[in-house]
Amino acid sequence: MAASSSGFTTHLDFKLSRLSISPFHDYKSGLESRKKKRRVRLFLEGNGARVSRSSSCSSDSVVRRASGSGKSVEKPEEKRSHRGRIQASPALPFPSPLSRFGTKQEKFYPRCTPRNSGPQSRDTPPKRDTGIANEKDMGIKLLKEKVSETGTNEDGSTWFQESGEDLGENGYRCRWTKMGGRSHDGSSQWEETWWEKSDWTGYKELGVEKSGRNAEGDSWWETWQEMLHQDEWSNLARIERSAQKQAKSGTENAGWYEKWWEKYDAKGWTEKGANKYGRLNEQSWWEKWGEHYDGRGSVTKWTDKWAETDLGTKWGDKWEEKFFAGIGSRHGETWHVSPSGGRWSRTWGEEHFGNGKVHKYGKSTTGESWDIVVDEETYYEAEPHYGWADVVGDSSQLLSIEPLERPPGFYPNLDFGSSPPPRADDLPPPPSQ
Repeated sequence: MAASSSGFTTHLDFKLSRLSISPFHDYKSGLESRKKKRRVRLFLEGNGARVSRSSSCSSDSVVRRASGSGKSVEKPEEKRSHRGRIQASPALPFPSPLSRFGTKQEKFYPRCTPRNSGPQSRDTPPKRDTGIANEKDMGIKLLKEKVSETGTNEDGSTWFQESGEDLGENGYRCRWTKMGGRSHDGSSQWEETWWEKSDWTGYKELGVEKSGRNAEGDSWWETWQEMLHQDEWSNLARIERSAQKQAKSGTENAGWYEKWWEKYDAKGWTEKGANKYGRLNEQSWWEKWGEHYDGRGSVTKWTDKWAETDLGTKWGDKWEEKFFAGIGSRHGETWHVSPSGGRWSRTWGEEHFGNGKVHKYGKSTTGESWDIVVDEETYYEAEPHYGWADVVGDSSQLLSIEPLERPPGFYPNLDFGSSPPPRADDLPPPPSQ
């Protein structure tokens, strides 16, 4: 008997390692909950899922319903088979409140894929801390013709596939393909949309949006975008990439959200950053980081991460560095707050003079202090490890987008207004310290 091509039900098992507070301040109250290993069924990672296929497929046909001209035709179909960042080291390291989630996707429904029977199931949740994928890993393959199809698999699950083209001013064109599926009882489903956009100003964009849920109530959502445009102030070509990912458990008070972005221009200006948030029952954590390179040797990097429990324990760490021509500074703070309001912190700093001398200073709330000058080599990254040449080499599909042909003598309207304000932070506010 042939198996379904939907494969919706996904069982994902996760292990959460212990959360740890600052190792520099021994605080016992409220830590009992962190001494236990937890298991949470949540699709926090799952791209490594393995699909088990039936060893035999029958020759029965699958019904596909195609609509485009208002008529429905039933056709029998034959079957067919950011890279790591080097961060400044503060005087004392910060232990991550969440070391990592382990993941194991235990099973899918076995399935065989009928030839031309519609899209295969793509009910795969995103992984945490994977940054922004290259376009070749997104698998964007737009249909060349307008399509509107639906179908039903042998197990009662359904699928659909649509494609089209939208036109607008200044030669705007958006080609898109949308697909999805649903289990026979509606308890699980997935959707995915691909698109490419262009206009006569030279703007080009590739994008993907994915979403889904399984029978246990777990849900996820993910977007990916890559765009090319001309900067309105410098007239330089710029490529920007971004990704947003989130997942939420249907059985636990658990979930996570991440936003990543990268911006590059042809003269080496680069900006990268990420905002992250997660929760597992009574524990929550946040992280933000950013990098900025001006293309002329100046670099700024920073990180801020913190965590808290419902019992009132809070802890965190942050640092920042700024350098140019071998001269610069680093400074940071590690802190901890107990449920009773007791606070411990340690601040530190470094001044690099560019002559082999480094001034180091710091203090803590327990009475520690230091203020010394040492002979030490200064090291920092003046250029991004992944820059303009790299992103151009990885953006061949984006660069190959063909805009509509522009009529002779037509010039597109260019907007040279003020730059839009930055988007508000999508993360919950930090805990009060």
